[in-house]
Amino acid sequence: MMDFRKIKVLVCLVGLSCASLCYFYMNLTGLSIFHGKKQNCTLQTFRRIEGNFLQLPDIDCRKDPPFLVLLVASSCQDIDARMVIRQTWGKERTVAGKHLVTYFLLGSPVNLEQQADIGAESQKYKDIIQKDFLDTYYNLTLKTMMGIEWVHQFCNQSSFVMKTDTDVFVNVFYLTELLLKKKRTTGLYTGFLKLHEQPIRKNESKWNVRIEEYSGNTYPPFCSGTGYVLSTDVASQIYNVSESISFIKLEDVFIGLCLDKLKIQPEELHSEQTFFPEKIPFSVSRFKKIVTCHEVSLSEQQSYWSRLVTE
Repeated sequence: MMDFRKIKVLVCLVGLSCASLCYFYMNLTGLSIFHGKKQNCTLQTFRRIEGNFLQLPDIDCRKDPPFLVLLVASSCQDIDARMVIRQTWGKERTVAGKHLVTYFLLGSPVNLEQQADIGAESQKYKDIIQKDFLDTYYNLTLKTMMGIEWVHQFCNQSSFVMKTDTDVFVNVFYLTELLLKKKRTTGLYTGFLKLHEQPIRKNESKWNVRIEEYSGNTYPPFCSGTGYVLSTDVASQIYNVSESISFIKLEDVFIGLCLDKLKIQPEELHSEQTFFPEKIPFSVSRFKKIVTCHEVSLSEQQSYWSRLVTE
């Protein structure tokens, strides 16, 4: 007959194995930071990443508050994309007398050796924001909220915040012009408006959302995650309300859920379309009057920018 102490050890080992499997699953599905009363794999409300930032940009917003902070979601291995953006639209600059800065949002790599490279890159360019969560597509909500947390804690003196991606071209000149024409720096949420989007329920889609994750037939109004702009006061309100919102892996939808609770509606930045969540043909005359264009390759980023600023 098995010794009673051995039975206790066996039960403990089985329990630890189950907990490890649950933790692994939660990491893969973007739920790795949730801590509810019941430690299981069910949907829970959003929880912020605990702990300090691993990398922080070198800026004192109290002394030199930027007009616009551009937050670019980037994967750990996207160093080439970050370099191109640093050399083009993401370069720190002054536009119409307004200070613009760009920072890259990163999670933690699976390969720990890659973290040393990220640390060196951060030390050199001083433009990376990073916390300790797995850098995967389905953790994009965590990544975006990390950027909003940084703005709320370290740079709430700025006027506007833009979230975008590395495969998006941003005309920072026209964006600045349009924001100045608004003649206000509060209560703004703008981008490409999605007003009646329905959840995708197809398992094969990377945007699939199960009924258990979101039971509604339509999402509240939100702006495409390819590029949207918030006034900084709205970013802080999102930060404060976020932990009362059910987690969803689609970051743009999650932002929309936060703002729906805050009773803040998205609005057009201009009477004509300026945010394009898809690729559009390039011409200098057209790109002078747009804010974003999606699905832009690295060579196109360089080419579009060079032609735009030259002409």
